[in-house]
Amino acid sequence: MLLNLSYKDNKLKSKINKEVGLKFNILEKLKLGGNGSPKLLISDCSSNIDELLSLNHNIKKCNIELRKKGIIIRFRSLLETYGLIIPYYKLKIFKGKKDEISLYKDNFSIKLKINGKNVKNFFEKLKNQKYIFEKNFSKKYNTRIN
Repeated sequence: MLLNLSYKDNKLKSKINKEVGLKFNILEKLKLGGNGSPKLLISDCSSNIDELLSLNHNIKKCNIELRKKGIIIRFRSLLETYGLIIPYYKLKIFKGKKDEISLYKDNFSIKLKINGKNVKNFFEKLKNQKYIFEKNFSKKYNTRIN
């Protein structure tokens, strides 16, 4: 789901927490080595996101926040902050060209340029968190996520 995150709203906050889980506490953040990505350049995206980003005449960029059950991809358009909320069970990650990663959820897609060791390390963290979630989910419900 694509949401406007510019304004504080408790209903919106609880909706996000239900979808992707709570934020990591300080101890968990330290163990992870941080839960946020560096600035990422968007090379391509689905039309619904592109409509928002095309309002700006700046470089298309975003960042990703890891949560316990998913991720939030945040980007700015004009003076508003938007977030693409993706639970791990709906997140698809594809390695495209040499320095590009694509993230998919239903009808949303974002292709990101991965340049630098910090960005590569972050995506390794993201894949590990997705794996941990899927492993715990399958143990809890005796099922397997495809």
